[in-house]
This record gives sequence, structure tokens and C-alpha cells, in this order.
Amino acid sequence: MSEDRLTRNESQAHAYARERGVSRVLYPSVRACVMVVLRLWFRVRVSGGDHIPARGPAIIAPNHKNFLDPCFIAIVTRRHVRYMAKVELFGGPLAWLLPRLGAFPVRRGGADTEALATPRSILSSGGVVVVFAEGTRVQEPDVLGSPHHGAGRLALETGALIVPAAISGTSHLWRGALPRLKRVRLAFLPAVVPDRSGSRDELAELIDRQVWPAVQQEYGRLRTSPGLLAGGLAALGLGGGLLARRRIRQDGATSARKGGAPQAAASHDAPPSCRACAQPALTVAARQLATPCSHSAARSTGGSAARSGSRMMRD
Repeated sequence: MSEDRLTRNESQAHAYARERGVSRVLYPSVRACVMVVLRLWFRVRVSGGDHIPARGPAIIAPNHKNFLDPCFIAIVTRRHVRYMAKVELFGGPLAWLLPRLGAFPVRRGGADTEALATPRSILSSGGVVVVFAEGTRVQEPDVLGSPHHGAGRLALETGALIVPAAISGTSHLWRGALPRLKRVRLAFLPAVVPDRSGSRDELAELIDRQVWPAVQQEYGRLRTSPGLLAGGLAALGLGGGLLARRRIRQDGATSARKGGAPQAAASHDAPPSCRACAQPALTVAARQLATPCSHSAARSTGGSAARSGSRMMRD
């Protein structure tokens, strides 16, 4: 596509985003279809959705791992969300569809005044804008990029709240042309109110000391927290171990009451043993090779002597 046509599509997309917002028909229809697919395939879990204000301007500032991240945010947010997309996407067959689904173009790698004017207009009208603080995708699962200050600048200019958010599970989401079976987690944190006092460090204070540390901490928590299945299996394993230990203690106590053996002698899950010394009883094959315990030997000796005495009396 020629540069002139791309520029024309870009201008039209900005105008649509500022004046009309999203398509009242396409946005909810596509959102419903995408929601079914993503929630079932990726088993999406979300927390803190109530931190997104029900009305008024708001900026959602999450980390960025995959191009599907805006879709995950859109399906768990009741309000219409708007987000930036690289300008190259508006030069292909999606140029007509993307603005109607909330996207507006941005030219990366340089100053783009139009890309800043459009979200400023959306926020001034009370809308919700998603601004990925890293500015680009960072696909390594254990690493987050350095934050840019665009979200903070928009918040200070418009007075919009910033909602920090963390998305986990979207890195390396594809195996060839097919998506992997992974669990995706989203967490929205309490909104940060921008301090519009005019101090020189207000941008650094807002993003570097409040918003981004919260995103990093929550992302780390999502990465280390076990899933529902793993947590359930761990709970079952712990519960099964406690139940088995309790049953062993009960069996040992019962054996001690019946046979007079010390409870400690029956505290282990051992085979049947001598009641006097708690030594394990030997199997038939082992008896031929091993020496029995002293009590068994005594009983054996006594039994042999008794049998010999009986034979002598009969004789």
C-alpha cells in the first residue's frame, strides 16, 4: 500500500476514534464471540475488576506480552476500552475494522502528536484508554520492560485515574499457528490519583514510584501463585497425608491398648510385629534365613521343652 493511502487511513482512524468512538453494533458482537473463545481456551481468571471506575476517564496501564493483551482486557471490562495499535495495521484489510473495535494508530519510534491527541480527546470525553507502559511487547515471561511516561503525561493533562494492571500467561502464547493451552490471569489494582501540583518530579513519582512498582509486584505474584488445579491437588495431598498420619496414630493406640505394647512401638506403619519388643514379624521365607527375636526364641525354646516333657511322660 502506498504511503498516501496509509496516511489517509490513519487520519480517518483518528477522526473516527475522536468523534464516534466504537461501533455500537460491531464492538459488543465481536467482544461476545472473542470472549467465549478466549475464556474457554485460556481459562481466563480476573481479579480486581471493581477497581476500574464505572464512569469517568480512566487509563489502564498493564504490562505487555502478546498482541492479544488488548482482547483479554476488553473481554473482562464492561466499559468500552480504546487502545493504540501500530500504524502498519491500518494499511491492510483491517483498516476499516480496527477503529470500530476501539483501536487508533500510533507511529512508533518517534514523536506522534496525533497519537497523543486522540487519547487526550477520548479521556476528556470520559472514556477508558489502555496504555501499555512498556511501549512494546516484552515476550520473556520473567522480565518486564522499563516504563515510559506517556500514561502519566495523559493522566496529568486530563486528570484521569490510572489503574495499574498485570497480565500473566500470555508470553510465548503460540505454538506455530495454534495457541498453547495456558491459563491467563489478569489483575487490576487500586487506581492511582495523579498529583497535579506541578512539581518537576510528578511524572517520575506517578509512574516510576507508584504505578509501575505495583504492576511489577502483582505480576510477580501472578507468576508464582499456583493455578486452581495445582492448588487443589496440593490441598488434597496435604489433607491425604494428615489423614494417613492420624490413622496410623489411631491404629497404634488401638494396638497398644489391646496388647499392652507402648504406643511408640505401633506408631509406624509396619508389618505385624512381636508385641513384647515390637520387632517386625518375619515372613516364611525370611524365617529360614533370619534369627527371630529373643521373645520368639524363648517361646520356641519353651514350647520345645514342653513337647519333650510330654513325650517322656508318655514313654
